[in-house]
Amino acid sequence: MRMSRINVFFLLLAALTFWVTPAIGRMFLPEEPADKILVQKSERKLYLLKNGEVLRSYHIGLGPNPVGHKTQEGDGKTPEGKYKINGRNPKSAYHLSLRVSYPNAEDKANAAKRGVSPGGDIMIHGLPNALSKLRAEKLLKKDWTAGCIAVSDKEIEEIWRMVPNGTEIEITP
Repeated sequence: MRMSRINVFFLLLAALTFWVTPAIGRMFLPEEPADKILVQKSERKLYLLKNGEVLRSYHIGLGPNPVGHKTQEGDGKTPEGKYKINGRNPKSAYHLSLRVSYPNAEDKANAAKRGVSPGGDIMIHGLPNALSKLRAEKLLKKDWTAGCIAVSDKEIEEIWRMVPNGTEIEITP
């Protein structure tokens, strides 16, 4: 029995659909959620992890004085240690932002012993909304935050989708 060209076409189309559909479906699935964020300050890198495996990595900007642990408000440092993502701001002045749970009880106690404020409002965020796109993009090449962790707007959108509240963030020197 000979197959007509139309039957061959539909048979090939069916086979192609069976083979391609799962790949197309994966493209539209939400990103796999991360279970940990690792920030390596000296490398200027932020990693999203799942079960110890790197899902994504990003170049970051930090505060103007990035070496060492944040000890007080205004020191220009990004904290070091283990914290949690404990909130998000969709109306941030920096595109989107995820709140880091700094200061923890130890940070507050250490600052109190020295009679200073530990500071707060440490975020992972995008670029400033108030700047033109061209001027904002130039910030990606340097440390410019007040102690936060900055990425591009596109990257914070991806991180926003992949990081649920409660996710651990470890910030290392």
